[in-house]
Amino acid sequence: MAPRRDRAEDSHGRSTYCSPSTPYRLPSTHPLLPLHSPAFAPTTTSSSPEARGDDEDGGTKVNIIVGSHVWAEDADIAWVDGEVVKINGEEAEIQATNGKKIIANLSKLYPKDMEAAAGGVDDMTKLSYLHEPGVLQNLAIRYELNEIYTYTGNILIAVNPFQRLPHLYDPHMMQQYKGAPFGELSPHVFAVADVAYRAMIHEGKSNSILVSGESGAGKTETTKMLMRYLAYLGGRAATEGRTVEQQVLESNPVLEAFGNAKTVRNNNSSRFGKFVEIQFDKQGRISGAAVRTYLLERSRVCQISDPERNYHCFYLLCAAPQEDIEKYKLGNPKNFHYLNKSNCYELVGVSDAHEYLATRRAMDIVGISTQEQDAIFRVVAAILHIGNIEFAKGKEADSSVLKDDKSKFHLDTAAELLMCDPGALTDALCKRVMVTPEEVIKRSLDPYNATISRDGLAKTIYSRLFDWLVDKINSSIGQDANSKCLIGVLDIYGFESFKSNSFEQFCINYTNEKLQQHFNQHVFKMEQEEYTKEQIDWSYIEFVDNQDVLDLIEKKPGGVIALLDEACMFPKSTHETFAQKLYQTFQKNKRFVKPKLSRTDFAIAHYAGEVMYQSDQFLDKNKDYVVAEHQELLSASRCSFISGLFPPLPEETSKTSKFASIGARFKLQLTSLMETLNSTEPHYIRCVKPNNVLKPAIFENVNVMQQLRCGGVLEAIRISCAGYPTRRTFYEFLHRFGILAPDALEGSCEEKVACKRILEKKGLLGFQIGKTKVFLRAGQMAELDARRTEVLSVAARTIQGKMRTHIMRKKFVSLRKASVCFQAVWRGTLACKLYDRMRKQSASVKIQKNQRRHQARRSYKLLNASVLVVQTALRAMAARNDFRYKKRSKAAVEIQARYRCHRAQSYHNKLKGAAIIAQCRWRGRIARKELKKLKMEARETGALKQAKDKLEKTVEELTWRMQLEKRMRTDLEEAKTQELSKLQSSMDALQAKLDETNAVLVKEREAAKKAIEEAPPVVKETEVLVQDTEKVASLEAEVDELKTSLQSEKQRADELEKKHSEEAQANEEKQKKLEETEVKIRQFQDYLRRLEEKLSNVESENKVLRQQAVSMAPSKILSGRSKSNLQRNTESGHVSVSDSKITPVDSTNVASPKKEYDMDDKPQKSLNEKQQENQDLLIRCIAQHLGFAGNRPVAACIIYKCLLHWRSFEVERTSVFDRIIQTIGHAIETQDNNEVLAYWLSNASTLLLLLQRTLKASGSTGMAPQRRRSSSATLFGRMTQSFRGTPQGVNLALINGSMVSGVETLRQVEAKYPALLFKQQLTAYVEKIYGMIRDNLKKEISPLLGLCIQAPRTSRASLMKGSSRSNTNTAAQQALIAHWQGIVKSLGNFLNILKVNNVPPFLVRKVFTQIFSFINVQLFNSLLLRRECCSFSNGEYVKAGLAELEHWCYRATDEYAGSAWDELKHIRQAIGFLVIHQKPKKTLDEISHDLCPVLSIQQLYRISTMYWDDKYGTHSVSPEVISNMRVLMTEDSNNPVSNSFLLDDDSRLLSLFSYQLHIVQELISSASYLTICTLKCSIPFSVDDISKSMQQIDISDIEPPPLIRENSGFVFLLPPPE
Repeated sequence: MAPRRDRAEDSHGRSTYCSPSTPYRLPSTHPLLPLHSPAFAPTTTSSSPEARGDDEDGGTKVNIIVGSHVWAEDADIAWVDGEVVKINGEEAEIQATNGKKIIANLSKLYPKDMEAAAGGVDDMTKLSYLHEPGVLQNLAIRYELNEIYTYTGNILIAVNPFQRLPHLYDPHMMQQYKGAPFGELSPHVFAVADVAYRAMIHEGKSNSILVSGESGAGKTETTKMLMRYLAYLGGRAATEGRTVEQQVLESNPVLEAFGNAKTVRNNNSSRFGKFVEIQFDKQGRISGAAVRTYLLERSRVCQISDPERNYHCFYLLCAAPQEDIEKYKLGNPKNFHYLNKSNCYELVGVSDAHEYLATRRAMDIVGISTQEQDAIFRVVAAILHIGNIEFAKGKEADSSVLKDDKSKFHLDTAAELLMCDPGALTDALCKRVMVTPEEVIKRSLDPYNATISRDGLAKTIYSRLFDWLVDKINSSIGQDANSKCLIGVLDIYGFESFKSNSFEQFCINYTNEKLQQHFNQHVFKMEQEEYTKEQIDWSYIEFVDNQDVLDLIEKKPGGVIALLDEACMFPKSTHETFAQKLYQTFQKNKRFVKPKLSRTDFAIAHYAGEVMYQSDQFLDKNKDYVVAEHQELLSASRCSFISGLFPPLPEETSKTSKFASIGARFKLQLTSLMETLNSTEPHYIRCVKPNNVLKPAIFENVNVMQQLRCGGVLEAIRISCAGYPTRRTFYEFLHRFGILAPDALEGSCEEKVACKRILEKKGLLGFQIGKTKVFLRAGQMAELDARRTEVLSVAARTIQGKMRTHIMRKKFVSLRKASVCFQAVWRGTLACKLYDRMRKQSASVKIQKNQRRHQARRSYKLLNASVLVVQTALRAMAARNDFRYKKRSKAAVEIQARYRCHRAQSYHNKLKGAAIIAQCRWRGRIARKELKKLKMEARETGALKQAKDKLEKTVEELTWRMQLEKRMRTDLEEAKTQELSKLQSSMDALQAKLDETNAVLVKEREAAKKAIEEAPPVVKETEVLVQDTEKVASLEAEVDELKTSLQSEKQRADELEKKHSEEAQANEEKQKKLEETEVKIRQFQDYLRRLEEKLSNVESENKVLRQQAVSMAPSKILSGRSKSNLQRNTESGHVSVSDSKITPVDSTNVASPKKEYDMDDKPQKSLNEKQQENQDLLIRCIAQHLGFAGNRPVAACIIYKCLLHWRSFEVERTSVFDRIIQTIGHAIETQDNNEVLAYWLSNASTLLLLLQRTLKASGSTGMAPQRRRSSSATLFGRMTQSFRGTPQGVNLALINGSMVSGVETLRQVEAKYPALLFKQQLTAYVEKIYGMIRDNLKKEISPLLGLCIQAPRTSRASLMKGSSRSNTNTAAQQALIAHWQGIVKSLGNFLNILKVNNVPPFLVRKVFTQIFSFINVQLFNSLLLRRECCSFSNGEYVKAGLAELEHWCYRATDEYAGSAWDELKHIRQAIGFLVIHQKPKKTLDEISHDLCPVLSIQQLYRISTMYWDDKYGTHSVSPEVISNMRVLMTEDSNNPVSNSFLLDDDSRLLSLFSYQLHIVQELISSASYLTICTLKCSIPFSVDDISKSMQQIDISDIEPPPLIRENSGFVFLLPPPE
């Protein structure tokens, strides 16, 4: 028989075949491994079956030396790290980090990477050493940081967190991963689903996602997330009912209720395999789906062990509403035999009653009708009642009967629920029919066989019910027959090995062996693709896969399954005979193990380890036949649902029990599954359960390591080590091992050449140099690290020697300095003694000198006093004579002045009296005339009286407030003045005392100096009297007292000065507060005035709209009149409905009701045509680019002047507004032309400003003008007649609502409904054009933002050249920020366009503020989703780019940039945290309040855990800070908003409104359109903001364009002559 050939693929995708006896050979150079890292290097000279390479394959023996950091095996925690302290031959003594000392063989040690990132790596292909402890440590570190996903190439490892992490699965996170390249963002299940979807769309090939793991690892939840994301990518809006993707998602609760159960390891374990096929159409939309199931654990219906549970549906039905329980005659689960075998009836935190209702709703969604649901739960209840039927021995031999009345009740209830005859049910359970050629024989069953028959019936019914549910779900969802592509999600049970392993575990492990073989082939394919991509030399490495285990299980005719089927076909076969048959057949098979102490057990050496199976129930569980009596009973059921579960069998098999093998059927299903997987592109997700207690934050190393073995991860590591497990890019290799050969980096050689020189210099063999990477054999990485450690050790010893020299020299210098100090002190003591002797000699000389000075001073004072007495007397006499003369002269002058004043005042009083009399008479005359005039107008002023009273009250209130403020200000000034005067007086007094003291001191100093000068030069010895000595002492004491008092006075003066300055400062602050209060009062008054104006305008607009609606009925009456005439103003030319008379207005615009005449139809038609021609000419004119006059848009000014002149704002009906709006709309159809958009934004905003300051809503619509009083008859109308009548001669300069030219006030036009609508439409277009400009800028910079978040890799060799390459490095630095400069260039171009078109600076500021906010959101979110971006060097790169933006804001000035720079606060603070030094020394308070006050705890935690220093090798924040952050996050975990660490970009939602205003205008009524236009949901400003921000506009001197300058109808546009 020819050997079987297995299909595989070579590196070029061609199909090849190899014999199972021929080992696979792989190229010795492979790229990225999918499930394992390319960086594995075994630590020792020997190889292990899991993770070591052999020296025969080119591996390098690892050099373990004293001081090496290694991993050693530990019985408790699997692996423990430590340092080698001693080596004895083949054994090493290790000092572990947990304090233990370990003796281990060198061949069982693995090297530890001491330069690994503190937060682990997101892709284990980046590990320096790929081995068991390295993989385990990386997963543990990331799990501690709540990073549950980790890549190994393109394979995802998912560790169950056992807690809700809603921020990882919200719609915003889906948006981030949509279309993102694989590996660019953090590992996530969405990334795998996105890769599968994109590959299906682009390549047109089906894909599959294989989710595996043991019970409780999170396979079901992962599958749910995959389907949610695929529904997000390929979902479509539901037109009728639920969509396909919703039905697929909602089918999970149904399948979980009937196919999941609680096991020892998981509360919601899937007891069946599920493969969900999601079908897509050509557009990538979900078009259909199907669910395939495998091997439901039927035995669980009848057999469960404590503390497990049966299937969920039984407990859900027992917790149903009371009416359902009564209908099905159920009760407590403890009362049912199939449920009370275990003491576990409820799940912690799960309500079975709530889940029952949820399951019902899910059934409704997937299309199961209410009748079918009732039938389903009747079947479930019937199974529970069947389990309570017990049997006892009958009267006849080997017969059985019902045990008691309880069993009779349950049998009757089961028969009632199954709608069959109770007697027939009893016979089907207790009797069997044997058909022979001669006759049909009925035989009874004993109680044991009757019990087996009962359990078989229950299992058969439940199995058929589950199959019906799957078929129903598939038919309800619907399959797309035309679909060419699908994505399959396989949720399959993982490898299982328990104390007791039966037929179910055998089938599960058989499935995993198949999937492991498929996985290995996928690994080989990925390796070959990498080798081909790198273009390295090929060599073949032997590898034997697990085909021998599969042959042992499935081979025909000698496989386990074939032998089991053979044993089941013989009635006398038992499990003992089956086991003996296995022993005989496989006694020489190395994968089959016979135990020594058991005669029925057998073991198989699977890829994940050896599993012992108990064959006791293999035969019973493998038999899948329906007893003929059971088939006949249920087929005859009166319930169509139950009879449909058991369709009639063919006649030849109706009377017998036909055998069918479950193992064979499962093999066929598995073969079909593998064919489906082989036809698709596979993607793998390995789910891991971190602990068996199902609690968060617990990571059990031994448990995880066993799962990695069962999941095939470690098997893949072994495969990796057979080739080139260690792969490093040239940059990474030079960065780490450049110190081994510094001379290799000299010159201008390429990185590839430098790497080759280093490896050749170190004498390594078997390595390969690819296009972008260095490929090392197993063990070579450790060898290079050992040599690198030696180089670093030599450098360390050199540094230590230098340091010790420095310390000894420092000690010597310190000793020498101490001796010098001692000598200096001693010499100082001798000098002090000499100085004391010299001081005493000098003191005696001073005493003699002072005595002589005292005697001379006494004689001088006596003579001086005599002279002063004489001088005083003479000066007093002269002063008295001079005073008497001045007194007489002053009295004479005062008398003359008083007389002259009296004479002038008398004359003035006479003139004043006469003038007052004349003025009173004249004013009285004028007042009487005005009184007559006012009495005539009193009747017309009644309408203004109420407004006048309101204004007077407002004026009085404001006057009272102003007086109160003035009074308060006066009181404050008076208090301040009084306090200042008091302080000034005290200061003057102190200053006087200070001056007196200083004068006395000056005099004494001068006297002392003079006495010293007059003293004789020769010192004579005189007798010193005791009295003189006492006097001198008293004088000295007095001088000391004076000095003390002087010092105290100075201190008091300083204190008073300080107090004075404080008081002055306080007064200044009070003065500032008072000024601020005055400013606020003025602002409040202005705000109040604007609010009153807005209120009046809004009320008027509401009146306009209401009157417009009410006037629709009168308009019909007017249209039915026999004759209608047109009333036209001779200047405006607009037509309005009126009586048969026309009221002309003369040049002065004074209304004259007596001057009326009839107009013929012909003149009216000519006026209409003339007006239409003017409008056409205006539209053609503004459609052109008219440019700007200064900084004023010409088109806006021309439109405003024409509309104002034609009085278009005051007419009821006109089409000119619609034509202007259409012109603007046609002009901005080209959304990409920013210059056109900026031009019309400038014109529209200017025109809107003019309308805002001019239009005022009228109180009524004018639909019935005959009822309104003529405006010219009112007081206000007469005041504005001259302005209305002379539009050409009026200066239209608009400065805050006043006329520049003089005395008249610019009127506010009472706008009609068309004018108000035109204003609202213009507002909408301003917002629309603004949004288009903003979005165009976003589109331009968006591609650059993706390149700006991560720095390009720079050559390590080029950066180590030295100062000679400084110019090159400068150019390289400039090239690094080229993307940022591109953004700055785009911003500058946009700013120039807006400036050239004179767009208001207010709008420019708003544009750039939103753009910078968009940049902040995009950069910040990208930073948090990419770990490679959270590095020190990348932080410096982004910081340099942000500096470019800051420089642009500085150059743009605050006028145009505004607060745009402040919008980057999130990314600025995040980057500031990345580049700050000494992070471990920072506390959480310093980080959250000083460094990053804007960032949330979730964001800080994300950055802190993802940070890695690729430049200096420093660590992130301390573990204490990380734990504190985790505590705060746990406290705030209930808030879903705060859990998200990403920023939301709301600009997409905001821009939606402005882009669809024109559609809304066409679809809704005008009144509703006005209401919608007032919603400012899309633009961050209002019309009032524009009005306040824009400067004054003078439109009086605007020159009309040539097209209309010569037209007589536009003469009014010409500027007035100077």
